[in-house]
Amino acid sequence: MPTMPPTRELETALVQSQGHDREAFDRLVGLLYRDLRRVAHRQLRRLRPGDTLDTTGLVNEAYLKMVGGQDYESRAHFLNASARAMRHILVNAARSKLSLKRGGGQRPDTLVEEAIGDRVRLEHVLAVHRGLDGLAEVDERLCRVVECRYFAGMTELETATALGVSDRTVRRDWLRARAWLRREFSARGGGTES
Repeated sequence: MPTMPPTRELETALVQSQGHDREAFDRLVGLLYRDLRRVAHRQLRRLRPGDTLDTTGLVNEAYLKMVGGQDYESRAHFLNASARAMRHILVNAARSKLSLKRGGGQRPDTLVEEAIGDRVRLEHVLAVHRGLDGLAEVDERLCRVVECRYFAGMTELETATALGVSDRTVRRDWLRARAWLRREFSARGGGTES
């Protein structure tokens, strides 16, 4: 379960970070660092695109991607944005690693079982990403619900807060999104762990 920083301190950091105040953004990251690590750990566990990134590395990469970016309205909004940033970092890492495995201007690797397993994991990361991109074309909110629930590990209530909808809507959207993704993966001949 995520730890909650003091509400007033968090609200102050959120307000001060709007306008791209680097010190306020750093305070916000510090207040939510445990939650960021939890999100990163969850993503690495599910979508591990090789052994190039660890939890701390993924949090640091997300920080670099998010600093000076958008304004965050709430803790949930910030964590949703960080989950999205981490997802894109992992997808880019998977693409890069697969490119190297396909040659990438280098001498090809020998095929051993470990390399085959690694390739399957990397392709799974890209399949999940493609599935979410397809889902976003159908219904953007369904994609955001999956990012909050699956990637960030948010509860229904946290997801509802982040997206500005009711928890009942989140429950309904979560069921619809999972059903859509299952159909999509079945049609493509892949599997998911949703």
